[in-house]
Amino acid sequence: MWSVKALTRLDHRVIIVLVCLMSISLVVISSYSVPDSLNPGEEPFFTPMVRVQLQWFLMGWVVFILSACFDYNRLREWTWLLYLLVLGSLVGLFFTDAIQRVNRWYRIPLIHISFQPSEYAKIGVVWTLSWFLERRRNIASSWSTCFFSVLIVGIPFFLILKQPDLGTALVLLPMSFVMLYFGGVRPSIVKGMAFFGGMLLILVASLFSGLLPYETLRPYATHILKEYQFERLNPATPHQKAAATAIGLGGWSGVGWRQSSYSGRGWLPYPYTDSVFPAFGEEFGLMGLFFLMGLYYCLIHFGFQVTAVAKDSFGQLLSAGVTVYLAMHILVNIGMMSGLLPITGVPLLLISYGGSSILSTMLALGILQNIYSQRFMF
Repeated sequence: MWSVKALTRLDHRVIIVLVCLMSISLVVISSYSVPDSLNPGEEPFFTPMVRVQLQWFLMGWVVFILSACFDYNRLREWTWLLYLLVLGSLVGLFFTDAIQRVNRWYRIPLIHISFQPSEYAKIGVVWTLSWFLERRRNIASSWSTCFFSVLIVGIPFFLILKQPDLGTALVLLPMSFVMLYFGGVRPSIVKGMAFFGGMLLILVASLFSGLLPYETLRPYATHILKEYQFERLNPATPHQKAAATAIGLGGWSGVGWRQSSYSGRGWLPYPYTDSVFPAFGEEFGLMGLFFLMGLYYCLIHFGFQVTAVAKDSFGQLLSAGVTVYLAMHILVNIGMMSGLLPITGVPLLLISYGGSSILSTMLALGILQNIYSQRFMF
């Protein structure tokens, strides 16, 4: 069940990428979490928030190693229990007190830590759908397979949407499309879902790029959406403008670490959580952002390489779903901070401050490495 030898078969390129991403995270958080009471030149690198983030990273590495060493095939028989735990944790949120006016987190007493189950629900959905599609591979094109696949994804999708957490819910959709494609589900269904999702994405991108005037669309959109829901699609919110300004001020090479005169003075909301991408861009410019996106490209490329060498269909489906889940988090965060998508609160993987995202991401990457380490085992 547990195999320490699996560590010798890991893709060590991933380790290098993860260390680089975590280092960038600590640098950005250190820059924007310095107490105002300190005099210039007295700012320590290891601020309180940096120390907390470092603790989360250390716990993340433990999760990564444990999930990389554990045989993923041994958990198949526990799939439905895992799925029911996911649903139970999402339903339980509505019986707790709201935090920041939304029902997204459990607050753990004594240790004062908040736990966000939707981060782990995405991995649970990927696992359950992989297990189901593998078991139905001989009748994958049947309507019953399609129906139950949509049901597996649809229940947690609407529970997460109800919190409300639109960004996290939307990550489930493209992830599901790819898994249904690899699972051999009826092609017409997959094409129809992909076409609908693509048209919706083009519509939103056209709205945020200015090709489609926001006020022109209002009379038609409010027949389908409520007024407050349509306001989320406003491309001219203060947060959107602040993100674009921060990236623009960074220019090509940036203003320098801890030299920010815009994000560092509070003009950019949440500079070390949701808005970490433009905050990093102001200090390190387009060169820094290109380097960051290059690291993410390597991470996703390595993930799809795992899909290509997986030894069984379960591993192939699982790795494809996990990789798309990681890719969508990256694309959605960068898209919303670049003014192409509405701001929905999706963190930037391994860069944004916060524990739930770090642990779930390291768990997902550990699962990928688990599949990769067993590629030549029969």
